[in-house]
Amino acid sequence: MRPTAQLSSLALPVVAMTIVVAASNVLVQHPVEAFGLGDKLTWGAFSYPLAFLVTDLTNRRFGPGSARRVVYIGFALAVALSIGLATPRIAFASGTAFLVGQLLDVSVFAKLRRQSWWRAPLIASLLGSAIDTIVFFSLAFAGDAEMSSAVPFFGSAWMAPLWTNLAAFDFTVKAFAALVLLAPYGALMNIVMPYERVGHAR
Repeated sequence: MRPTAQLSSLALPVVAMTIVVAASNVLVQHPVEAFGLGDKLTWGAFSYPLAFLVTDLTNRRFGPGSARRVVYIGFALAVALSIGLATPRIAFASGTAFLVGQLLDVSVFAKLRRQSWWRAPLIASLLGSAIDTIVFFSLAFAGDAEMSSAVPFFGSAWMAPLWTNLAAFDFTVKAFAALVLLAPYGALMNIVMPYERVGHAR
């Protein structure tokens, strides 16, 4: 088994992860008011998918052990920052969802990494995003009076709590982002060499 990379080598992904998660914890509290999306979407849906890009690139370069290390360190730092930037409930929900979603992403990516270049980052991000969305919105907003007001669910005639509507639109954006972020992932593939190839070159 390949040992995890030294912490100094993981400084860039740890910093990137911390910034993404802390920013998302703030942005998820602000609805997108444009185009009538105030009861459907928050700005956090646009920033958080970058966390999966950071995880997948770390996994590609250093392997799943180091990717998990970045997740754990990023989690601790992001939650610490989020306590001052968001409510304790959102910080807890974000941290829990982050761990579950990102660790799932790491495991799925590791299993698919030898298949077509796009398969591992796309499927890992989609599955990780789905679990992350369910866990976060359930823990952060379920039972909250303001977030439980009835609204049309996903534009249908069915009425549902506001937080479930936000979760549905949130995952839709994350799924679209998973496709869009294949472009920077593909562009960085020749720069972020896989650890198997790096190891053989030594």
